[in-house]
Amino acid sequence: MAAYAVCVRDGQLLLARSPAPDGTPEWVLPGGGMESGEDPYDTVRREVTEETGYRIEVTGLLGVDSLRLTLPDRRLFRRPADLHALRLVYAGRITGGELRNEVNGSTDLAAWHDLAAVSALTRVPLIDTALRLWRERPPTGHLEAEPLREAQEARDD
Repeated sequence: MAAYAVCVRDGQLLLARSPAPDGTPEWVLPGGGMESGEDPYDTVRREVTEETGYRIEVTGLLGVDSLRLTLPDRRLFRRPADLHALRLVYAGRITGGELRNEVNGSTDLAAWHDLAAVSALTRVPLIDTALRLWRERPPTGHLEAEPLREAQEARDD
C-alpha cells in the first residue's frame, strides 16, 4: 500500500523524477510506500517532504487506485508473481519548506510542471489517474475504467 499527493499551485503540478525499471527517467507523483504501522495520511506527508522538500497539508482523499500486475519470473520471486497495489491519492497544499531534490533516495529531481504540459512528459500512468481523480472528484473515490486501461489490463492477465 502506498500514498501519493496531487499538489497543484498556480496551474502547475508538483512531480518528482525517478528511474524506470530500464533506467530511463520518468516523472512520478511525490509519494510512496507505507512503513510498517504507519498511517497513510502520515506516509504521504513524509514522502512529499523527502522527495520535494515541501511540507503539505492534506486537504482531501481523492480516491484509491487499485492495480493488479503479474511480474515476470525474476530471481527475487523465482516464478511469476501476482502483485496487487493499492495506492491512496490525496490532494495536498504546500504549507512550508523549499523545493529541493532528494539525495540518496528513490527520486533525483523535484519540479513544477504546467498542467497543460504534463501529457507530453515521460510519466507513470498513476499521474494520469491522479489528475482524473483531482479533476472529476468522484464521490466514491473510484474512476470508471477507461477503455485503454481495460485493454492493457486484459493483455496483462
